[in-house]
Amino acid sequence: MAEQKSPKFQGWLGKSPEAINGKMEWGEYEPKKWTEDDVDIEISHCGICGSDLHVLRAGWGPTPYPCVVGHEIVGRAVRVGKNVKHIKVGDRVGVGAQARSCQQSSCPDCSNSLEPYCHNESVNTYGSIYPNDEGKSYGGYADYNRTNGHFVIRIPDGLDSATAAPMLCGGITVYSPLKQYGCGPGKTVGIVGVGGLGHFGILFAKALGADRVVGISRKSNKREDALKLGADEYIATGEDRDWAARHARTLDLIVCTVSNEKMPLDGYLRLLKTKGTFIQVGMPDGGNLPPINAFTLITNGIKVGGSAIGSPREIREMLQLAADTKVKPWIQERSLKDANQAVIDMNEGKARYRYVLVNENFGKH
Repeated sequence: MAEQKSPKFQGWLGKSPEAINGKMEWGEYEPKKWTEDDVDIEISHCGICGSDLHVLRAGWGPTPYPCVVGHEIVGRAVRVGKNVKHIKVGDRVGVGAQARSCQQSSCPDCSNSLEPYCHNESVNTYGSIYPNDEGKSYGGYADYNRTNGHFVIRIPDGLDSATAAPMLCGGITVYSPLKQYGCGPGKTVGIVGVGGLGHFGILFAKALGADRVVGISRKSNKREDALKLGADEYIATGEDRDWAARHARTLDLIVCTVSNEKMPLDGYLRLLKTKGTFIQVGMPDGGNLPPINAFTLITNGIKVGGSAIGSPREIREMLQLAADTKVKPWIQERSLKDANQAVIDMNEGKARYRYVLVNENFGKH
């Protein structure tokens, strides 16, 4: 069998925080060094995630420019390392927000399908420096991606590529805590923020069988969308009078997708039933959240926690559920050639509710 050759890696390079203002530049770059644990993917689709904006403008800390963002990648495996057994050349595959972890049997996280929480070695799909001088990780606003095979997921036949792409970060970020904290029959679930993440929250809460799903946002202008997505009720916290008192102790679980340190967190917590759970998945620049009153926690016996993305096992499970229950995210396809304008539009809040970049050169390289 002839040795598989490395493709030419080109993509949209952010070279400074100004990249967020439509100033990414198309160019060639050197991916991480090839190992036989890796897979090269020719990219057909890549979702635009809020994380991309944070990293382009260095909002979550220093960005190792130049950086190619994008971690909702779908395409075709074109080169597969000898140590990768579950993927073959030609498979339709996807990559989410994580590119590698230590994967050691002694690791309490990796050995229990908790790879996103690995503290020994956690490499993001873009903007990370690999150990041992292997290079840097580059994402999906590009023609090709190179990622460790453990984090390369086969896409089920029942999902088209544009639908699957935004699930690989946006979808799994809400699916994981919904599943982990018991969303299902008999439960009432609140989703704070009806946007890119939040609309997935409503879709997956319904797909998991929650009795009642409540969309929660600041204004009433997303009420109709939330109900069309499957929500049973909608709360506009900036407009509905006495919303926290009127809906107090009605929810078993809240997943909060909002990235705003001024959000009415104490009001959200008052919506929880006794022993209810509030999980934060939105990450503001700087990481600050509003203060939490200890009496609110103690007198209601509620729990507050956080959740990152999901493991490869969870991603596979989510994709199969989406295929089986026909989960359909609200997406708008944009040309990869127009990525700069798409980023500007995303930053201005115009997406309803996820942009997906389409590579017109897919299959032509």
